[in-house]
Amino acid sequence: MTDWHAGLYVVATPIGNLGDLTPRAAEALRRATVVAAEDTRTSGRLVRSTGSTARLVSLTEHNVEDRIPQLLPQAREGIVALVSDAGTPAIADPGARLVAAAHREGIPVFAVAGPSALAAALSVSGFDGPGAHFLGFLPRPKGERTELLKKAATAASILVFFESPNRLGKTLGELAELHGDPRIVVCRELTKLHEEVVRGRASVLAGRFATSRGECVVVVEVPPRERDAGTMEELLGAMKRAGARRAAAAAEVARFTGCRREEAYDAWDAV
Repeated sequence: MTDWHAGLYVVATPIGNLGDLTPRAAEALRRATVVAAEDTRTSGRLVRSTGSTARLVSLTEHNVEDRIPQLLPQAREGIVALVSDAGTPAIADPGARLVAAAHREGIPVFAVAGPSALAAALSVSGFDGPGAHFLGFLPRPKGERTELLKKAATAASILVFFESPNRLGKTLGELAELHGDPRIVVCRELTKLHEEVVRGRASVLAGRFATSRGECVVVVEVPPRERDAGTMEELLGAMKRAGARRAAAAAEVARFTGCRREEAYDAWDAV
């Protein structure tokens, strides 16, 4: 049972299988007076299938700042639904700015939970670690992409990101070089007819997905050595600030992280 109040409703929609639309999501779309969507043509078919007569408006990277002052007054008086092309909106899409603006203006924001490509990919990966880092869509320039992947690998045991099929093979090849050929899972066309969940080494899957179709989610199991590097630098920096001597700090950090003492010693000047 749901009490429906005026506000912004963040509505998760299917990522491929229409059977995954929840009854509550369908009800939210029927009750909405306005539905904001990245692609009104794609989302419009789903919205209309629920019996909704809501007005559909586009919300894209190019018009989000103009749409916000139009949508917020309507969310004060009635129900505005925010959807993405597929899955849970406001994650790596411009809808996040609408949600942030609603919070700033004191407009209630409600979650209508449901399908998420991120959660689905993690659940079928079989990787179990203390923390996952979601990177969204990777930057196009190689230098920026490399820097992001290196930095993220020092802070989490699992990385998750979205990738387009035409860049997938290249990105997996870069992962193999950067992180010692880690184990990865490629999830393609999740919940659709031709769904694929493939697990293996980055170098092997780079060849398999050199040519591919359909949007993909990639899950990376970061090798422990990569994570230790970030911990090593953090500990060295803390001990240096506390006045520890270089040799003693290197020995202690090596004992704690499992890295070589010489490696910690050489990293001292850089922290």
